[in-house]
Amino acid sequence: MNARKAYQMTPEALALSLARKEKKLKQALEAAANPPAALLLTRAWLTLTSSQPKSSNEAFSSHQVKILTWNLLAQCLIRRELFPTSDCLKVALRERCLHEEILRQNSDILCLQEVDRLERLLPILENAGYLHHYASGPKKKHGCMIAFKKDLYSLVSAKVVFYDDEHAGKQGGPPRIASSFKTRNIANLVALRSKGNEGEGIIVATTHLFWHPRYTYERIRQLAILIREATVFRERLSATSWPCVIAGDFNFGPSDPAYSLITGDTLLPLQEEMILSSRVVHATRDPSILASTSSSVKHSEDDETEDVDPDRDIVNARPATKEDRLLEIPEIVEWFSTLPTLCSAYNEGLYQARRLGTVIPTYGARVELPPGRQGATEPEYTSYTHYWKAVLDYIFFLSPPEKPIEITGLLTPLRSEDLEPGLPQKRISGSDHTPLVAEMRWVIK
Repeated sequence: MNARKAYQMTPEALALSLARKEKKLKQALEAAANPPAALLLTRAWLTLTSSQPKSSNEAFSSHQVKILTWNLLAQCLIRRELFPTSDCLKVALRERCLHEEILRQNSDILCLQEVDRLERLLPILENAGYLHHYASGPKKKHGCMIAFKKDLYSLVSAKVVFYDDEHAGKQGGPPRIASSFKTRNIANLVALRSKGNEGEGIIVATTHLFWHPRYTYERIRQLAILIREATVFRERLSATSWPCVIAGDFNFGPSDPAYSLITGDTLLPLQEEMILSSRVVHATRDPSILASTSSSVKHSEDDETEDVDPDRDIVNARPATKEDRLLEIPEIVEWFSTLPTLCSAYNEGLYQARRLGTVIPTYGARVELPPGRQGATEPEYTSYTHYWKAVLDYIFFLSPPEKPIEITGLLTPLRSEDLEPGLPQKRISGSDHTPLVAEMRWVIK
């Protein structure tokens, strides 16, 4: 039986194969040289004042910085049932949207939350000229990052705050943790020195507070610790002349008691009731709670993996007793009275825009706040999905003594019609949150 002859391509077939390979190579080279068109909807920049300082005194100059905050939505937290209307949950497409937005905004400082897959993000940031400081809670698969342009700033110092381990209450009071839930949330703080003026710099903090909507007390506790530690951090570095920016995902809205406390408003009766109803002790603080029930602590409660119904009741917890030593409302109010009051860049900037005749949908247009309360001119939404729509993200700031910060520009918030049918959307945002970007300026001597 004759052996089969090895197949040999005819000269015509060989030429055709080579032509196909050359065509594919040419297409690949063209794609690398000419990246695909932008995926994302263009967002307008809202200029609020001149880029030049108001003072004409030559003895003074100014420092200007552009800061972005964004919850990136960690890939490890994505569940299809949470985002049934999303068209970009696959990691490759989602990351392309995230990276494009970060690079497009070209901010001087980035405050990022729910950061995972560092092996993909860090090369993008490094190629764009950023250095970074990253931290995460114990056994967390994602964390908080502050990145900064290395030609503008150098890192002086950094600190990570582990909320679960911090004492609560005003300085000089009895030491107590006073926590209702072990959340494993953190704050990431850095001190950055300006390379253009060695005597100038900025303190930056980013955080992701506990996500569960019903745990108002625990978020307030974490918030007060954050402000206290940022203030102490600045003082210990002898940098009280530097401004302090605290940006991130705070998981509370402008009508929340935490927002009122941080911006200097008094608590309303309904807000006090929200605090009282959340003064509980969870099984993460008192394991004996589980011994009397058949329940077990779910990882979703501990990992920011929101359920489809984010307003669910508190479970695996009991009402707090005197022996638990949680803070009473008068103690909370007194504690915040010893801390500096913060301002919101978007609340101030959008209020200024309205006075200049630019009408942008705001939180106060859809939620009625009592006259004179802070928060009405926050963005209409910062997180918008099929199941929840809220304002959760902020850029707060504390001006240096006698150097008031001026908001000179903002990334215009998206309108609700742009956010339908719910994030993430490949044309809008690769996350379930939208980025906030503020440009601020202050006078320096």
